[in-house]
Amino acid sequence: MITAHSLTKRYGATTAVDDLTFEVPPGMVTGFLGPNGSGKSTTMRMIMGLDLPTSGSALIGGQPFNGLAWPLREVAGLLDAKAFHPARTARNHLRWLALTNDIPLRRIDEVLDQVGLTAVANRRTGKFSLGMSQRLGIAATLLGDPGVLLFDEPVNGLDPEGIRWVRHFLRGLAAEGRTVFVSSHLISEMSQTADRLVVIGRGHLIAETSVADFIARSSGAAVKLVTPDVAAFTALLTAAGAKVDAGDAGLLTVEGLAAPQIGDLAARDGLRVHELTPITASLEDAFMELTQDEVEYRPSASAWGTEAATGDVAPSMPTPAVAAAAEKE
Repeated sequence: MITAHSLTKRYGATTAVDDLTFEVPPGMVTGFLGPNGSGKSTTMRMIMGLDLPTSGSALIGGQPFNGLAWPLREVAGLLDAKAFHPARTARNHLRWLALTNDIPLRRIDEVLDQVGLTAVANRRTGKFSLGMSQRLGIAATLLGDPGVLLFDEPVNGLDPEGIRWVRHFLRGLAAEGRTVFVSSHLISEMSQTADRLVVIGRGHLIAETSVADFIARSSGAAVKLVTPDVAAFTALLTAAGAKVDAGDAGLLTVEGLAAPQIGDLAARDGLRVHELTPITASLEDAFMELTQDEVEYRPSASAWGTEAATGDVAPSMPTPAVAAAAEKE
Protein backbone atom coordinates (compact mmCIF):
# COMPACT_ATOMS: atom_id res chain seq x y z
CA MET A 1 0.00 0.00 0.00
CA ILE A 2 1.20 3.49 -0.89
CA THR A 3 -0.27 6.32 1.15
CA ALA A 4 0.22 10.02 0.45
CA HIS A 5 -1.12 12.43 3.06
CA SER A 6 -1.16 16.21 2.53
CA LEU A 7 1.91 15.76 0.35
CA THR A 8 3.37 19.13 -0.67
CA LYS A 9 6.54 20.10 -2.53
CA ARG A 10 7.63 23.66 -3.17
CA TYR A 11 10.59 24.93 -5.12
CA GLY A 12 10.92 28.53 -4.02
CA ALA A 13 7.75 30.32 -5.08
CA THR A 14 6.63 27.37 -7.24
CA THR A 15 4.34 24.71 -5.77
CA ALA A 16 4.88 21.48 -7.69
CA VAL A 17 2.67 19.28 -5.48
CA ASP A 18 -0.12 20.84 -3.44
CA ASP A 19 -1.62 19.12 -0.35
CA LEU A 20 -2.01 15.82 -2.21
CA THR A 21 -3.73 12.91 -0.44
CA PHE A 22 -4.44 9.52 -2.02
CA GLU A 23 -3.91 5.77 -1.60
CA VAL A 24 -2.63 3.08 -3.96
CA PRO A 25 -4.02 -0.26 -2.74
CA PRO A 26 -2.59 -3.69 -3.55
CA GLY A 27 -4.12 -6.13 -6.00
CA MET A 28 -4.88 -3.68 -8.81
CA VAL A 29 -3.18 -1.34 -11.26
CA THR A 30 -3.56 2.30 -10.28
CA GLY A 31 -2.97 4.72 -13.13
CA PHE A 32 -1.44 8.12 -12.36
CA LEU A 33 -2.64 10.75 -14.83
CA GLY A 34 -2.22 14.47 -15.25
CA PRO A 35 -1.25 17.06 -17.86
CA ASN A 36 2.39 17.99 -18.43
CA GLY A 37 3.78 19.82 -15.41
CA SER A 38 1.07 18.51 -13.07
CA GLY A 39 3.54 17.07 -10.55
CA LYS A 40 3.39 13.35 -11.34
CA SER A 41 7.13 12.74 -11.50
CA THR A 42 7.76 14.88 -8.41
CA THR A 43 5.16 12.87 -6.49
CA MET A 44 6.76 9.58 -7.51
CA ARG A 45 10.20 10.87 -6.55
CA MET A 46 8.92 11.75 -3.08
CA ILE A 47 7.39 8.30 -2.66
CA MET A 48 10.76 6.77 -3.61
CA GLY A 49 12.69 9.03 -1.22
CA LEU A 50 14.51 10.88 -4.01
CA ASP A 51 12.91 14.24 -3.10
CA LEU A 52 11.94 15.34 0.40
CA PRO A 53 8.43 16.75 0.86
CA THR A 54 8.09 20.33 2.00
CA SER A 55 5.27 19.02 4.18
CA GLY A 56 3.06 15.96 4.43
CA SER A 57 4.14 12.36 3.99
CA ALA A 58 4.49 9.56 1.47
CA LEU A 59 4.50 6.12 3.06
CA ILE A 60 5.03 2.58 1.79
CA GLY A 61 3.42 -0.01 4.00
CA GLY A 62 3.19 2.63 6.71
CA GLN A 63 6.86 3.64 6.51
CA PRO A 64 8.83 6.28 4.62
CA PHE A 65 11.20 4.93 1.99
CA ASN A 66 14.30 5.75 4.05
CA GLY A 67 12.91 3.63 6.90
CA LEU A 68 12.93 0.41 4.86
CA ALA A 69 15.64 -2.06 5.82
CA TRP A 70 16.07 -3.58 2.33
CA PRO A 71 14.37 -1.13 -0.04
CA LEU A 72 14.73 -3.07 -3.31
CA ARG A 73 13.06 -6.09 -1.72
CA GLU A 74 10.03 -4.04 -0.64
CA VAL A 75 9.55 -1.32 -3.26
CA ALA A 76 11.11 -0.62 -6.64
CA GLY A 77 10.54 2.06 -9.22
CA LEU A 78 11.32 2.76 -12.85
CA LEU A 79 11.45 6.55 -12.88
CA ASP A 80 14.26 7.05 -15.40
CA ALA A 81 14.92 4.56 -18.19
CA LYS A 82 18.55 5.70 -18.46
CA ALA A 83 19.42 5.39 -14.76
CA PHE A 84 22.48 3.22 -15.26
CA HIS A 85 26.20 3.63 -15.99
CA PRO A 86 26.55 3.41 -19.79
CA ALA A 87 29.84 1.51 -19.56
CA ARG A 88 28.32 -1.34 -17.55
CA THR A 89 26.73 -4.33 -19.19
CA ALA A 90 23.10 -5.12 -18.43
CA ARG A 91 24.19 -8.09 -16.33
CA ASN A 92 26.70 -6.06 -14.31
CA HIS A 93 24.18 -3.30 -13.71
CA LEU A 94 21.79 -5.82 -12.18
CA ARG A 95 24.63 -7.54 -10.31
CA TRP A 96 25.56 -4.24 -8.62
CA LEU A 97 21.94 -3.70 -7.56
CA ALA A 98 21.64 -7.26 -6.27
CA LEU A 99 24.79 -7.01 -4.16
CA THR A 100 23.68 -3.76 -2.51
CA ASN A 101 20.45 -5.38 -1.32
CA ASP A 102 21.72 -8.90 -0.56
CA ILE A 103 19.65 -10.39 -3.38
CA PRO A 104 20.68 -13.84 -4.69
CA LEU A 105 22.63 -13.46 -7.95
CA ARG A 106 20.52 -16.15 -9.61
CA ARG A 107 17.77 -13.55 -9.83
CA ILE A 108 19.77 -11.70 -12.49
CA ASP A 109 19.30 -14.33 -15.18
CA GLU A 110 15.68 -14.84 -14.13
CA VAL A 111 14.69 -11.20 -14.60
CA LEU A 112 16.75 -10.78 -17.78
CA ASP A 113 14.84 -13.68 -19.27
CA GLN A 114 11.54 -12.29 -18.00
CA VAL A 115 12.01 -9.00 -19.86
CA GLY A 116 13.56 -10.54 -22.97
CA LEU A 117 17.15 -9.25 -22.60
CA THR A 118 19.03 -12.52 -22.18
CA ALA A 119 20.61 -12.24 -25.64
CA VAL A 120 22.08 -8.79 -24.87
CA ALA A 121 22.92 -9.34 -21.20
CA ASN A 122 26.64 -8.76 -21.81
CA ARG A 123 26.25 -5.69 -24.03
CA ARG A 124 27.16 -2.27 -22.65
CA THR A 125 24.00 -0.41 -21.70
CA GLY A 126 25.22 2.81 -23.31
CA LYS A 127 24.44 1.14 -26.66
CA PHE A 128 20.87 0.28 -25.67
CA SER A 129 17.89 1.82 -27.45
CA LEU A 130 15.24 3.53 -25.34
CA GLY A 131 13.03 0.46 -25.56
CA MET A 132 15.85 -1.85 -24.39
CA SER A 133 16.62 0.60 -21.58
CA GLN A 134 12.99 0.44 -20.47
CA ARG A 135 13.18 -3.34 -20.36
CA LEU A 136 16.37 -3.19 -18.29
CA GLY A 137 14.70 -0.76 -15.90
CA ILE A 138 11.78 -3.14 -15.53
CA ALA A 139 14.23 -5.99 -14.86
CA ALA A 140 15.77 -3.90 -12.09
CA THR A 141 12.38 -3.36 -10.44
CA LEU A 142 11.78 -7.12 -10.41
CA LEU A 143 15.18 -8.02 -8.99
CA GLY A 144 14.18 -7.99 -5.32
CA ASP A 145 10.68 -9.39 -5.96
CA PRO A 146 9.07 -6.39 -4.20
CA GLY A 147 5.44 -6.04 -3.25
CA VAL A 148 5.23 -2.39 -4.34
CA LEU A 149 6.22 -1.16 -7.79
CA LEU A 150 6.16 2.29 -9.40
CA PHE A 151 6.55 2.94 -13.13
CA ASP A 152 6.86 6.36 -14.75
CA GLU A 153 6.08 6.13 -18.49
CA PRO A 154 7.08 2.43 -18.76
CA VAL A 155 6.01 2.05 -22.42
CA ASN A 156 8.00 5.03 -23.67
CA GLY A 157 10.14 3.87 -26.62
CA LEU A 158 8.55 0.44 -26.90
CA ASP A 159 7.10 -0.97 -30.12
CA PRO A 160 3.45 -2.22 -30.21
CA GLU A 161 4.48 -5.73 -29.15
CA GLY A 162 6.44 -4.29 -26.23
CA ILE A 163 3.54 -2.04 -25.18
CA ARG A 164 1.20 -5.00 -25.17
CA TRP A 165 3.72 -7.02 -23.15
CA VAL A 166 3.99 -4.26 -20.53
CA ARG A 167 0.20 -4.07 -20.31
CA HIS A 168 -0.12 -7.77 -19.49
CA PHE A 169 2.97 -7.64 -17.28
CA LEU A 170 1.52 -4.86 -15.07
CA ARG A 171 -1.83 -6.57 -14.77
CA GLY A 172 -0.08 -9.83 -13.92
CA LEU A 173 1.84 -8.15 -11.10
CA ALA A 174 -1.39 -6.74 -9.67
CA ALA A 175 -3.07 -10.15 -9.95
CA GLU A 176 -0.33 -11.48 -7.66
CA GLY A 177 -1.46 -9.06 -4.98
CA ARG A 178 1.22 -6.41 -5.53
CA THR A 179 0.73 -2.65 -5.39
CA VAL A 180 1.25 -1.25 -8.90
CA PHE A 181 1.37 2.52 -9.52
CA VAL A 182 1.98 3.62 -13.11
CA SER A 183 1.96 6.96 -14.89
CA SER A 184 1.55 7.36 -18.63
CA HIS A 185 0.72 9.98 -21.24
CA LEU A 186 -0.91 7.26 -23.35
CA ILE A 187 -4.46 7.64 -22.07
CA SER A 188 -5.84 4.95 -24.36
CA GLU A 189 -3.27 2.52 -22.98
CA MET A 190 -4.25 3.36 -19.41
CA SER A 191 -7.87 2.57 -20.28
CA GLN A 192 -6.75 -0.99 -21.07
CA THR A 193 -4.34 -1.36 -18.16
CA ALA A 194 -5.56 0.48 -15.06
CA ASP A 195 -8.31 -0.57 -12.66
CA ARG A 196 -8.43 2.76 -10.84
CA LEU A 197 -7.01 6.25 -11.30
CA VAL A 198 -5.36 9.03 -9.39
CA VAL A 199 -5.67 12.19 -11.51
CA ILE A 200 -3.89 15.43 -10.63
CA GLY A 201 -3.53 18.87 -12.18
CA ARG A 202 -1.17 21.67 -11.18
CA GLY A 203 -0.14 19.57 -8.20
CA HIS A 204 -3.56 19.03 -6.62
CA LEU A 205 -5.96 16.10 -6.70
CA ILE A 206 -8.70 16.10 -9.34
CA ALA A 207 -10.01 12.55 -8.91
CA GLU A 208 -9.28 9.28 -7.15
CA THR A 209 -11.70 6.68 -8.42
CA SER A 210 -12.22 3.68 -10.68
CA VAL A 211 -11.76 4.08 -14.42
CA ALA A 212 -15.48 3.51 -15.00
CA ASP A 213 -16.53 6.13 -12.45
CA PHE A 214 -14.04 8.65 -13.84
CA ILE A 215 -15.48 8.25 -17.33
CA ALA A 216 -19.02 8.53 -15.93
CA ARG A 217 -18.14 11.97 -14.51
CA SER A 218 -17.65 13.23 -18.06
CA SER A 219 -20.52 14.96 -19.82
CA GLY A 220 -19.53 13.24 -23.06
CA ALA A 221 -22.04 10.41 -22.69
CA ALA A 222 -24.72 10.43 -25.38
CA VAL A 223 -27.22 8.15 -27.11
CA LYS A 224 -27.33 7.22 -30.78
CA LEU A 225 -30.89 7.11 -32.08
CA VAL A 226 -31.87 5.99 -35.59
CA THR A 227 -35.49 6.66 -36.52
CA PRO A 228 -37.61 7.56 -39.56
CA ASP A 229 -39.54 9.96 -37.30
CA VAL A 230 -36.74 12.54 -37.12
CA ALA A 231 -38.84 15.70 -36.85
CA ALA A 232 -41.24 14.31 -34.26
CA PHE A 233 -38.43 12.84 -32.17
CA THR A 234 -36.40 16.05 -32.32
CA ALA A 235 -39.33 18.09 -31.04
CA LEU A 236 -40.16 15.53 -28.34
CA LEU A 237 -36.60 15.20 -27.03
CA THR A 238 -35.93 18.93 -27.12
CA ALA A 239 -39.10 19.54 -25.11
CA ALA A 240 -37.83 16.95 -22.58
CA GLY A 241 -34.65 18.99 -22.10
CA ALA A 242 -32.26 16.99 -24.28
CA LYS A 243 -29.77 18.34 -26.78
CA VAL A 244 -30.33 16.77 -30.21
CA ASP A 245 -27.94 16.79 -33.18
CA ALA A 246 -29.30 15.47 -36.47
CA GLY A 247 -27.12 13.52 -38.90
CA ASP A 248 -27.79 11.67 -42.13
CA ALA A 249 -30.22 8.80 -42.73
CA GLY A 250 -32.37 9.40 -39.66
CA LEU A 251 -29.47 9.52 -37.19
CA LEU A 252 -29.90 11.60 -34.05
CA THR A 253 -27.27 12.06 -31.33
CA VAL A 254 -28.97 12.81 -28.03
CA GLU A 255 -27.35 14.27 -24.91
CA GLY A 256 -29.12 14.76 -21.60
CA LEU A 257 -31.36 11.68 -21.64
CA ALA A 258 -30.44 8.04 -21.14
CA ALA A 259 -31.45 5.31 -23.60
CA PRO A 260 -34.24 3.91 -21.35
CA GLN A 261 -35.77 7.39 -21.03
CA ILE A 262 -35.74 7.84 -24.80
CA GLY A 263 -37.30 4.41 -25.26
CA ASP A 264 -40.06 5.23 -22.80
CA LEU A 265 -40.85 8.48 -24.63
CA ALA A 266 -40.97 6.63 -27.96
CA ALA A 267 -43.37 4.02 -26.56
CA ARG A 268 -45.60 6.70 -25.05
CA ASP A 269 -45.90 8.67 -28.29
CA GLY A 270 -45.81 5.74 -30.72
CA LEU A 271 -42.58 6.80 -32.46
CA ARG A 272 -40.51 4.31 -34.39
CA VAL A 273 -36.99 3.33 -33.15
CA HIS A 274 -34.64 1.43 -35.47
CA GLU A 275 -31.59 1.73 -33.23
CA LEU A 276 -30.99 3.05 -29.71
CA THR A 277 -27.41 2.74 -28.52
CA PRO A 278 -25.62 4.46 -25.58
CA ILE A 279 -22.40 6.21 -26.60
CA THR A 280 -20.00 6.23 -23.65
CA ALA A 281 -17.22 8.78 -23.46
CA SER A 282 -13.71 7.36 -23.71
CA LEU A 283 -11.14 7.74 -20.93
CA GLU A 284 -9.32 10.22 -23.16
CA ASP A 285 -12.50 12.29 -23.60
CA ALA A 286 -13.12 12.31 -19.85
CA PHE A 287 -9.49 13.17 -19.09
CA MET A 288 -9.43 16.07 -21.54
CA GLU A 289 -12.70 17.46 -20.22
CA LEU A 290 -11.88 17.18 -16.52
CA THR A 291 -8.31 18.51 -16.82
CA GLN A 292 -8.87 21.25 -19.41
CA ASP A 293 -8.35 24.01 -16.82
CA GLU A 294 -5.18 22.40 -15.46
CA VAL A 295 -3.03 22.44 -18.61
CA GLU A 296 0.20 24.36 -18.08
CA TYR A 297 1.45 24.42 -21.68
CA ARG A 298 -1.38 25.50 -23.97
CA PRO A 299 -0.50 27.00 -27.39
CA SER A 300 -2.75 29.80 -28.58
CA ALA A 301 -4.68 29.34 -31.82
CA SER A 302 -2.57 32.08 -33.38
CA ALA A 303 0.58 30.03 -32.71
CA TRP A 304 -0.24 27.92 -35.77
CA GLY A 305 -1.51 30.77 -37.93
CA THR A 306 -5.07 31.56 -38.97
CA GLU A 307 -5.42 28.74 -41.47
CA ALA A 308 -4.13 26.09 -39.08
CA ALA A 309 -6.37 27.38 -36.30
CA THR A 310 -9.45 26.85 -38.48
CA GLY A 311 -8.34 23.35 -39.42
CA ASP A 312 -7.59 24.14 -43.08
CA VAL A 313 -3.98 23.00 -42.87
CA ALA A 314 -2.03 20.79 -40.51
CA PRO A 315 0.05 22.72 -37.95
CA SER A 316 3.81 22.61 -38.24
CA MET A 317 5.90 20.80 -35.64
CA PRO A 318 6.54 22.77 -32.43
CA THR A 319 9.90 24.41 -31.98
CA PRO A 320 12.60 22.57 -29.98
CA ALA A 321 12.02 24.96 -27.09
CA VAL A 322 8.31 24.11 -26.94
CA ALA A 323 9.04 20.40 -27.30
CA ALA A 324 11.56 20.56 -24.47
CA ALA A 325 9.04 22.31 -22.22
CA ALA A 326 6.48 19.62 -22.94
CA GLU A 327 8.92 17.00 -21.65
CA LYS A 328 9.12 18.67 -18.22
CA GLU A 329 6.72 16.19 -16.66
